[in-house]
Amino acid sequence: MDQQLDARTQHLFRVLVQSFIQDGQPVGSRTLARVSELDVSPATVRNVMSELENLGYLHSPHTSAGRIPTARGYRLFVDTMLEVKPLNSSMVTGLKSRLTSTQETTQGVVETATSLLSSLTQMAGVITVPQHHKAAFRQIEFLSLSDQRVLAILVVDKKEVHNRIINLDREYSSSELREAANYLNDILAGRTLQEVRKILLRDLDTVRHDMDALMRNAITLGEKIFTQQEETTANYIVDGQTNLMEFEELSNVDTLRGLFDAFNQKKEVLHLLDRCICATGVQIFIGSESGYQVFDDCSVVTAPYHANQDVKGVLAVVGPTRMAYDRVIPIVDVTAKLLSEALNSD
Repeated sequence: MDQQLDARTQHLFRVLVQSFIQDGQPVGSRTLARVSELDVSPATVRNVMSELENLGYLHSPHTSAGRIPTARGYRLFVDTMLEVKPLNSSMVTGLKSRLTSTQETTQGVVETATSLLSSLTQMAGVITVPQHHKAAFRQIEFLSLSDQRVLAILVVDKKEVHNRIINLDREYSSSELREAANYLNDILAGRTLQEVRKILLRDLDTVRHDMDALMRNAITLGEKIFTQQEETTANYIVDGQTNLMEFEELSNVDTLRGLFDAFNQKKEVLHLLDRCICATGVQIFIGSESGYQVFDDCSVVTAPYHANQDVKGVLAVVGPTRMAYDRVIPIVDVTAKLLSEALNSD
C-alpha cells in the first residue's frame, strides 16, 4: 500500500501533476511554490519533491531539471486526487443526436462513436465491433454491375445492411440474380451467419453435383459474398492515430511506429480491450499496467458498451500518460452509455 501523504504534500503533488498535464513541461520547485498558492519556500517545496521522487511518484527527465509524474504517480493522482468534470448537457445532447440517427447501421453507429471519441479528446479512439456470429440472416439481393461484378446487399437482424461488391467469372443476367437471391432467402432466412457459412461453404459442397443450374448459381454467389464478409469483418475501428503525433512524449519515430504497428496488427490492442469486456464502467491502464511494452508511454481509458443487456464490445481512448483524465474519463463513460442506448433503440 502507498505511504500516506500529508495534506501539504498531496496538494503540491496534485498541483504539479495538473501543471504538467496542462503544458507538458517539467515543474521546478520555484514554479510549484508559486502556483501552489501555499505559503512555502522553494526550498521546502524542493524537499517535498525529493521525498515524492524517493517514493516513486516523480522523476527528473534531465539533470537539474524539474520533475514530472511517473506512471505510479499518475495512478496515485487518478485514484485519490482526481476531480472528474461531468460533460455539460449541450455536449451530451449533441453526442446523443449523432449516435441515435435512424439512418445509421450498427457499423455506422460504431464508426461515428469512434470518430467522436477521437475528435473530442484529440487522441486515438478505438471501439471493438460487435461480432456477428449470432446475428440472423434476413435477406440478400444482388444487383448487376459492369465488368462481371455484382453488388450484394445483405440484411442482418432487423435492419443492419452490408453492401459488398463481388467479382465473378462471367456475367449474370438480372433474372439469374433474382432467382439466386430468392433461393438463398428461402433456405437461409433466420439462420445465424455462422450457420449460413457452414451451409454454403461445407454442407452443400457434398451435394453440388446433384444441383440444377439455378441452385449452383445461387451457391456460387452465396459463397462469394459470405467468404468475403468473413474476411473483411473488422475486429475494431480506430480513428485519430495521427493525433498522437502531436504529443512530444510520443513523437519519437520508433514510438510512433510501434503504436501504429500495434493498431494495424490488432493483436495487442484486442487482447487489452478483451480484458475489459466484463468490467463495470471505466477502466484505466497507465503505462506498463497494460502489460504491453508498446503502451508503456500511454494511458488507455476503456468502457464496455451493451445492446439488449449483452456486452457487445469495448470502447477506448489511447493517449499519452499526460492526458487530461478529468475530461477523458467522462467522455469515455458517456459515449459508452449513449452508444449502448443507440444500439438498444434499434
